[in-house]
Amino acid sequence: MMQSKTFHIALGSNKGDKLKYLQTAVNLIYRRIGTIKTISKVYLSPAFGFEGDDFYNCCLELKSELEPQQVLDVLLTIENELGRVRNNPSVYEARPIDLDVIFVDDIVINSETLKVPHPEMHKRKFVLLPLCDIASEKTHPLLKKSVKVLLEETNDSSVLKSISERLQNPGLKFDFSKYNYIAIEGNIGAGKTSLATKISTDFNAKLILERFADNPFLPQFYKDANRYAFPLEMSFLAERYQQITDDLSQLDLFKDFIVSDYDVFKSLIFSKITLQNDEFNLYRKLFYIMYKELRKPDLYVYLYQNTERLQQNIKKRGRDYEQNIANEYLEKINAGYLEFLKTQSDFNVKIIDVSEKDFVNNHEDYLWVLEQLF
Repeated sequence: MMQSKTFHIALGSNKGDKLKYLQTAVNLIYRRIGTIKTISKVYLSPAFGFEGDDFYNCCLELKSELEPQQVLDVLLTIENELGRVRNNPSVYEARPIDLDVIFVDDIVINSETLKVPHPEMHKRKFVLLPLCDIASEKTHPLLKKSVKVLLEETNDSSVLKSISERLQNPGLKFDFSKYNYIAIEGNIGAGKTSLATKISTDFNAKLILERFADNPFLPQFYKDANRYAFPLEMSFLAERYQQITDDLSQLDLFKDFIVSDYDVFKSLIFSKITLQNDEFNLYRKLFYIMYKELRKPDLYVYLYQNTERLQQNIKKRGRDYEQNIANEYLEKINAGYLEFLKTQSDFNVKIIDVSEKDFVNNHEDYLWVLEQLF
């Protein structure tokens, strides 16, 4: 999964319903670029560099996996959709919306189309004051001064005034506070680890990922399933039980909830497919002895993907021992999960078909998946 970057964006408007333009821009940024962490107050400020109506200005901080140039391209598209016409880039003029990249982490960019940090930011109080609301200690990577110090030292004597209205962060509609523990499940290659990781990052959750890479039986199982199925399933059961017991018992005061990319019950689903009847009956007895002691998730999410998409994802991630998994095996796993979930009346289950979604690379698809949880 791609590494996210922190962007600070300045927004301004001085035409029409200025607050509505700003809110619409915020909503589009959230849907198309990334997760908005915080939004400053909105300030009334005089037009800068030309005679015109006062502006509404604000700044926001967001996390995005897009590259800086991609973010700029999306911002320009949003400007265009909201009616911004750039007749002469070197001339200041009234506009319904103005979107500028101020910071990207601590990166310095000096390309033809994008310069970061924004080269004029330290001269503009309408950028520095709202930016100070959300990132006062952020250090300018070239000037080596904090935003707070830059605001104190700026020569811009403009008088700004905060307004009473505040912009709404669209991400706040996803309220995970009612959950203490969420388990995300799915077939091989369904994207459960990616989704759990994204949720943990965006919503301050403790992340529990299944440990499997060091299991010595897994590569051997894919070569000789009959011989290695039982030791593989037993080792998985022991590992999952130990890990989930340890991780769930460790309180993290700085996290709001727990999200994992597996539930221990997957051991029973996979073992029913891989083991002989007598082996499975023994395995099931051991499983229920251990499982009854474990904490159950408050929300169980099953990501369904059709076999074709699963095979594409498996090929894409390139694990050698997975490359010859048969379609029939994946279809049995899907059927096993769905059969299990139908019988779990005491589970809060969400089954989400993501066969036509790319929530790893498409932020709007990711938001669609989140919407299915509420």
